[in-house]
Order: sequence, then structure tokens, then C-alpha cells
Amino acid sequence: MQDDIQQADAAAPAAGMRIVAKTQPVTRRGFLRGTGLAAIGVAVVSPGALAKPAREALVTDLKALGTPTARTLLVMARDIFPHDRFADRYYVEAIAPLDRAAASDKAVRTLLQQGVRELDAAAQRKHGKPYAQLQDEADRVALLKAIETTPFFEKVRGEMVTSLYDNKAVWPLLGYEGSSWEKGGYANRGFNDIDWI
Repeated sequence: MQDDIQQADAAAPAAGMRIVAKTQPVTRRGFLRGTGLAAIGVAVVSPGALAKPAREALVTDLKALGTPTARTLLVMARDIFPHDRFADRYYVEAIAPLDRAAASDKAVRTLLQQGVRELDAAAQRKHGKPYAQLQDEADRVALLKAIETTPFFEKVRGEMVTSLYDNKAVWPLLGYEGSSWEKGGYANRGFNDIDWI
């Protein structure tokens, strides 16, 4: 066996092949780069480990709606406009106008809080848990389909579509480069470079 390895090593240079060491020495810079990328990978690949405490911290800023209502609206917003690449904070920023409307208009606050109560009650009857605690996305989406013609659902969807997609911070995540008319349009600026459609 040892003779076979030696013969293969001797034949490699003769065949015009380069022998490359299988391991390279680890430098401090390489080690730090690798561990930094690993940390980013852990944060991106396993958001579930930190999602609940982070989500709770984000929704507590929505004072007029209250944390339970805001938490449900956050999950609802993710189900209506599902983007795995979007962090929860973008959805919370999109819910913030609803919170401001609820603070200044009692009818809006009542509509949102009552809508969340009814959605939670439907989830309890069907699955034994409130809407935001359901793990299966298909179960949550089925509950939303049942209420999609209600004023509550229309209010949330109508506000979210504007608030979420007008946020310039999410545009790069969607491959959207922003307005183009003032730059001569998209015809000569990569109009077909979006690869996720």
C-alpha cells in the first residue's frame, strides 16, 4: 500500500500535475474570518433560537395596540406577505402605522383588537392554541383565508402592503434598485437582473 502511494506521488509531477498540500496553515486573520462567518451563519440559519425573545422585545414598542395584539399582527403580517429573508423588525416597522392609527382613533384600535380576539378564538376552536402560537403555517393561512373579506383583514393587508414595500431598507432584499426614471429608466441598467422571479 505504501509503495502504491509513493508511485502515485512520483507519477503526479511527471503527468504535469501539481502536488498541493492538503492543509494550509491557519493564520490569525483566516481564523477570525472563519469564526465571523460561522457566527453570521448561525444567526441567519437558526433564527428560531432567538426569534421569540427578539420578537417580544420588538412588539413591546407598539403601545396603543398592546403586546398581545401586536404579536399576533406580526405573525399575521408574515403570513400575508411571507419573505423569509426579512427580519421581524421590517414587519414591526410596517405595523407601526397601525399602532399610530390605533393611538389616535378609537375605532381603529377597536377594529384591530377585536379582529385579533376573533382570530385567536377561531384558532383556539380549531387547533387549541391562539393564532400566533400555531407552528404550522398552513393552519394559520387557512384561518386567514376564512377572514380575508372582513374589514379587519382588509385594514391590516391594506396598511401592510404600503408600509412594508415602501420601506427602502427591504428593497435590496427584493432586488429592487428603487426609482429609475430620473436615471434614464431600467433599459440600460439591468432591467432583467432579478433572479428570484
